[in-house]
Order: sequence, then C-alpha cells, then structure tokens
Amino acid sequence: MDQPKPLDSLFNQKLFRIPDYQRGYAWGREQLDAFWEDLISLPDDRFHYTGVLTLNEFPSTKVQQDDKEFWLVDDHSYRLYHIVDGQQRLMTFTLFLQAFIELLRSVPENAGQVDDAIYLTNTLSITAVERKFLFELKPPGEAFRTYKFGYADGNRSDPYMRYRILGEEGSGTVVETFYTLNLSNGKRYFEEQLRAWYKEKGTQGLQDLYRTLTKRFLFNEYIIEDEFDVFVAFETMNNRGKTLSDLELLKNRLIYLTTLYTDAELPPDERKDLRQLINGAWEEVYFQLGRNKSKPLNDDEFLRAHWMMYFRYSRQTGRDYIKFLLEEQFTPQRVHQKTVQLVELEEAEEQKSDADLEADDENGFDEIESGRSMMVAELQPGEVRDYVNSLKASSVYWFYTYFPELSGDLTQKETDWIQRLNRLGMAYFRPLLMAILKNCGDPDQRASIFKEIERFIFVVFRLTQARSTYRSSEFSNAVRAVDCGDMSLAELKERLRERMSFTFTDEGHFAHDDFHLLLQKKFDYGQGYYGWSGLRYFLYEYELGLLSNTRQKKVDWVDLLKSPKDKISIEHIYPQTETAAWKPAFKGIRKREREAYRNSLGNLLLLSSAINSSLQNDAFADKKNPKIDSEGRKLRNGYADGSHSEIEVSKYKDWGPNEIRERGIQLLRFIEKRWNLSFTDDQSREKLLFIGTVDGEKPDERDSE
Repeated sequence: MDQPKPLDSLFNQKLFRIPDYQRGYAWGREQLDAFWEDLISLPDDRFHYTGVLTLNEFPSTKVQQDDKEFWLVDDHSYRLYHIVDGQQRLMTFTLFLQAFIELLRSVPENAGQVDDAIYLTNTLSITAVERKFLFELKPPGEAFRTYKFGYADGNRSDPYMRYRILGEEGSGTVVETFYTLNLSNGKRYFEEQLRAWYKEKGTQGLQDLYRTLTKRFLFNEYIIEDEFDVFVAFETMNNRGKTLSDLELLKNRLIYLTTLYTDAELPPDERKDLRQLINGAWEEVYFQLGRNKSKPLNDDEFLRAHWMMYFRYSRQTGRDYIKFLLEEQFTPQRVHQKTVQLVELEEAEEQKSDADLEADDENGFDEIESGRSMMVAELQPGEVRDYVNSLKASSVYWFYTYFPELSGDLTQKETDWIQRLNRLGMAYFRPLLMAILKNCGDPDQRASIFKEIERFIFVVFRLTQARSTYRSSEFSNAVRAVDCGDMSLAELKERLRERMSFTFTDEGHFAHDDFHLLLQKKFDYGQGYYGWSGLRYFLYEYELGLLSNTRQKKVDWVDLLKSPKDKISIEHIYPQTETAAWKPAFKGIRKREREAYRNSLGNLLLLSSAINSSLQNDAFADKKNPKIDSEGRKLRNGYADGSHSEIEVSKYKDWGPNEIRERGIQLLRFIEKRWNLSFTDDQSREKLLFIGTVDGEKPDERDSE
C-alpha cells in the first residue's frame, strides 16, 4: 500500500465506478456533519487521514466499444476501477464539489461569466476542475460526458445522479428512491453550508476550503488485483461511515459464497448467472424498501419477517435472524468441501428432556459411524437461488402491507382492509399479511382474511386487556405454514376465531367484563373513553360508516395523526372546562359524575379540522354553527359543516345527559354491528357508558354542586 495521497492526485487518469454489489448512498446528517466539521476545522499545517480507498481494477480488455468509458480507456490514458470500499466518501466529495461549483457560478462577482473565466484558485477554472474531478467531454461538440466517478450501468440511482445532481441535460424518466433522496439531501446540505460560509468568508474562504479538501484530505489507495480477493476483502473489512445493515451484510455474504464453489459444483456460466440473480434481487429489494422516498422501510425488519416465513420463527428478539442466516445457514463452512475423518471420542452427554428426544426423532438424527471419511458440502447453489428468488418476490408484498394504495395490483376492498390494519396497529401480523399476499391468488379470499385479522386485533387487543404477545408464537409460526402451503386461509380464519372465543360467553354474547375493567381504570384516572387506545380508530371507523355513495369523505386519517394526544382531533362536546352556559343542562348532577359524562363515549366527537382551543368551551348552540367575526370571516367550522359525525351531532337541539346516553348507546350498537358481536342486553350497554350513578348512588340521591 502506497503512502497516503490527496484527492488531487487520486483522480489522475482514473475512472471510478460503484459496482453492482454496493448499496446506494446512505450517508445522512450525522455523517455529513462530521465531514463538514473535519473540513472547516483542519489547521493550515495539518492533514486529515480519510481512510483506505479499496479498488479493483477493471481490465481494459473488458471495456466494450459501446461503453462510455471506452474512448478514455482504449488509448491507455485512463484506467477503470471498481470501488470496493470508500464509495460513500467519494460520493460525498462529488456532491460537495458540484454544490461548490454551482455556488461559484451564482455569486455576484461571477454573474454573466462563462465557466472558463470563473476560477476556484488562481490557476484552476470551473471547467478545469470539472474535467479533473467530475467528467471528461468527448469532442467534437463536447456534449458527451464520461464521468470520473459514478455508478456502473444499470444502477437505478445513476440517472438521478447524472441529471438531477450533476446537471446533465436530456433526462428521461428518473426514478426516485430513498437512496436518491440521500443524494439530494447531501447536495442540499453542502449548498446551504457553503452559502453561509461564503457570506462570512467570501471568495477567499471558498478557495481555502477547496484547497483543504483536494490537497490535505488523504487516502490510502489499495488495489486488489484478483476478483476472488475482492469478495474476501468486502466480506472481512469494516465499513467506514455508516454501518452496513443486516440485509447488506447478507448480500455480500451470498456473493462471496458464489466464489467458493468449484467449477464442477457451479460452472462459470451458472456462477455468473447466480451472481446476477443476487444483484438483481437486491436491486428489487432496495427499490421496494425505498420506493416511498419519504417513508423508507427498515431493511432489517423486512429481512427478519422473510426469515420467519422462509426458515423458522423464534420467540427471541433482537438479531437472532441474522445470526441464523450468517452463522448457521449461509456460512463458508457449508460450502467448502472437506475430507472429514470421523473419530469416535468419549464425551460427556447432557441428559436430554423428553421434548429434546422427540425433536431429535423428528429431525431424523442418525448415529454416525466412526472410522470412515466423508465429503461435506451441505449448502447447494440451488438453495441459495431459491432463497434469493423468494426474498425478491416477498419484498414487493412487504411494501404492499405498508402502502397498499401504491400497489396497482390489489383490489379496492383489499386496500381498504390493509389500510385499516395499518391504522389500527398491525401487531405481529404484518409478516402473515406478506405471506398471504404472496401465496393466495384470490383477492376476495385475501380481503376476507384481512377483515378477520382486523376483527381479531380490535376485539382481543382493544376491547379486552389481552397482552400484546397473546398467541404471537402461534400466528407467527402460521407465516411459514401459509408460505409452504401447509395452512389454508380457511384454516387460518378458523384458528383466529377459536383463539378469540375467550372473549364470548357460552350464549354467544361478548364477555364485556374485561372491557369494563379496562375502562373503569381509565375513568378512575379521569380519562374515561378519552384514554382508551382504540378510541381514535373506532371514531374514524364510525365516520367511515356514515359515508355513502353520495357523501364526500371529510376526514383523513393523516390529519388525525398531526394532533398530539388527540387534544384537537377528538372533541369533548360537553367541554372539559365547564362554563356558565353548560350548567343548566347538568343541573343536579354531582361534580364527579359530570366528569364521567364528559369522558363517556357518547360525548366524544371526531373533528374534520382543528378547532381553536379557546373556542372549545362554547355553548352547544354556538358549537353547532360556524364562528364568524364582525367582518364576516369564518374563524372556525361548526359541527353543521364539519365531519359526517359532527353533522349528525349538530341535528340535536340540545346537549346534556340524555343526549350523551343516547349517542353512547348508538355508538356501542355500531361496535356490535361493525365487529360482529353483541352485548348481553341494554343493561350491559348502560354499564359500559359509566354514567347515571357514582359510587352506587341512585339518581334521586344526588346533590347539586
């Protein structure tokens, strides 16, 4: 390895490409901040060691005539390298330099100047710097760019980098993903930092930054000659900057394993095909996980869900899945062929339980004869291929479980139920949804089972006090059963109903004692239904239940999420702070019981828009209608022009105990109809409203306060 060299010499006669086995640009604010601070804090007499840049030279003989690099490589003036390690740092340098050049063009003293007349230093113009670090232009016309640093052909981030970041003209369709968002963020970060730096330091300050970065940021350059060694190096080296995710580690491991098979086990053409399959699969996985650029999905969460479906479920938490994948399933030891001499040794054997012995029988463990040799090569290329294909296919359905409305393949009914599950909280069922979408082709059956899962979650986890892990092992194991075809959707539906049966009496009524106890605790703490975790979802479902083909949707779930702790999106009709206008309606009712009325189900209302908190204590007659100022401007909506739930409430003439009770019963009956259950009788419904008496006192015994 040579002495550390600056970027100024590193880019001499070299072309750098990010190969297909690398991830996209992953640096975020933390890494960008560190880069910037290193740059502006470096003393004038010091150098900054940036790390090792590990490269693999791409033979010039393999560069095709139609490749963009051919005209530079053909005359041997340039060499083409694949970046094994260091692409995040070089990409950051490129983003910085592009932002730097664009800022110089825009400053007042350079207005109207051509690039050849704008200098970064006393001797280097913008044009010279671009050709040194960013691209060469092929004559004639100088319109054909060959980039000094960029992605290998076919990478989805390549068009975005060229057209949106580096300003190349003539863009077509540009796909945006989580990784392109990082590119955009990186450039924007440096644009703003440099603009502020220029205001403080002027042009001389910019020139100082440029010299520091290009001449005093040092790399060790390490060239790997053999392609086999590339994967050995990538397998063992520590990634600088941002740690590789488990999904990225697994991809690198699988590519590495393809190099370990002999030509007899995996002929060269099949080896190339398998590697292309891995790269293509990961490209699709990364695309799906980053498809919604503002809400990228977690790599490792998907990998664990797929592991659960493809291999096994573990009750352990943490990184048990990646330990299995990297330390048990996809290990070099399972690929290398070895001649193993089996020797009988005298060893202590721990006493096994009956369950362990049964497991041994099921796994078919046989005694191994001693004194003979055997060839061990357990992991076949076909196993790798099957796993990769499954991972690729599953990533699409995993994305659908989060964003069904973006699928284009699901029916409206399926989309509606998956959206409900996301609003309600998926609990531990998301991997199961992925397996159902992947393996069941009937949209009606899928919608039906999604509806059943939604009912299970609402009844078991929102209407009772069941622990969040109730039956989690059973239904997590069902993920693999569905994927393998060992469990039909009909069997799954029956299983859901059986495991929910504890919430019903022998007569078929909903056993509401747990729900009552749950609410009792909420009322004791002065929250009542307002503190119930299922309230927002329930009221939104009620709002949707009031919709018809002739009605327009007036409330969006996203709007509810913008209001912290429901303080605005859920309204107390009879307000939490009572004013004089409300006292006649609740005359003769004790203070503690008035509190129960406030937090009873019938008094809580879903709003279509935020109402100013200073107006929430208005009298009911004022709340029903819009609030208009003296100049005729609407200050806020009234119930009459709000959500469908608000409109329904606005039809009441007055609002008091009777109306709260009436609407509460109405909402409880909606629960019965919507989730296909029934309370025992009117008395049980009254009991769940927590109004009418306090501490067992009858209404005629109450005093006024």
